[in-house]
Amino acid sequence: QVQLVESGGGLVQPGGSLRLSCVVSGSIFRIYRVAWYRQAPEKEREFVAVIDSGSNTKSGSSTNYADSVRGRFAISRDNAKNTVYLQMNSLKPEDTAVYYCNFNGNWGQGTQVTVSS
Repeated sequence: QVQLVESGGGLVQPGGSLRLSCVVSGSIFRIYRVAWYRQAPEKEREFVAVIDSGSNTKSGSSTNYADSVRGRFAISRDNAKNTVYLQMNSLKPEDTAVYYCNFNGNWGQGTQVTVSS
């Protein structure tokens, strides 16, 4: 049974940074792409970032981002730790949402990110 556990959310001021983590268990982590999504109150869940399977980021795994976060967020993975990260910089109030990890069609429970002064 695949399980995903997200962590790292919290309250941060505009312009601040957070790093989210998602630990995956119960599957062969390295062979699947992993993605982050987010859902703000009263809005649909939306794509944030994705990283392809295989190599660790240092070896050049392909990544892609939503236009709204490109240049501010960075997704990476550590296959030895079955973990994917989302480094979020220059955070804006509109980044406030519950952030979810998606792995091979499975979802975690989400972690709340609130950007407010």
